[in-house]
Amino acid sequence: MPDDKDRREEHEEEEFGELIKFTLAGFAGGLGLGWLLDRVGFQKDARGQWAVRTLAGEGESILEGVFAIRKRLSGAASSLAQAYGWGKLIGMTVPWWIDLISRLLGVNVYGWEGFYIPYFYAMSDQLGANVSGFIYLYRKERSLSGAFKKYVKSPVMLTSLLVILIVPVGLLVARLLGFSPTTNLFVALETIAANLCWLPPLVGMLVERRRHQA
Repeated sequence: MPDDKDRREEHEEEEFGELIKFTLAGFAGGLGLGWLLDRVGFQKDARGQWAVRTLAGEGESILEGVFAIRKRLSGAASSLAQAYGWGKLIGMTVPWWIDLISRLLGVNVYGWEGFYIPYFYAMSDQLGANVSGFIYLYRKERSLSGAFKKYVKSPVMLTSLLVILIVPVGLLVARLLGFSPTTNLFVALETIAANLCWLPPLVGMLVERRRHQA
């Protein structure tokens, strides 16, 4: 019979697997909407780009938030995957305001100056997830030093930190090399390329699977 630790690890693996499915669903939604809006002539419509970026960069956040809420209502034990879901849901509204304020200030959202807009659409939820994950570790360890030690030993949290740091560099380089999201399909593709939020849950799933098989 599997002990409590085995069941907990298997449960974590299943939860991280669900988060990856949500990310792929968001990608598909963003691409589909982008293609449709381009076909009907809304290539540079701000509202259309907002919707496409939200689906491609944050569509999984909505589903992951629902996942976290559903787990909490079902009485399931708190987990890192659930903390991840809550953090992504909380962080998803930040890029909406950044996008709106940038346009009102006259920032060229299609040039290199606007590289940070897709970054926040793709990564603001990841920033929220990283913070939420650290809070989860802090509550579990009941000390900042203990939480930090767990953080630097967690493949999921370190992968999350890595993608947060490398994505803006990639976006800026692409814009400097001449890429410009002048169609909704390009908007979706840029956001998807920047949205590496699937990497931390994938690492978490693989780590839990290896522990379960050991």
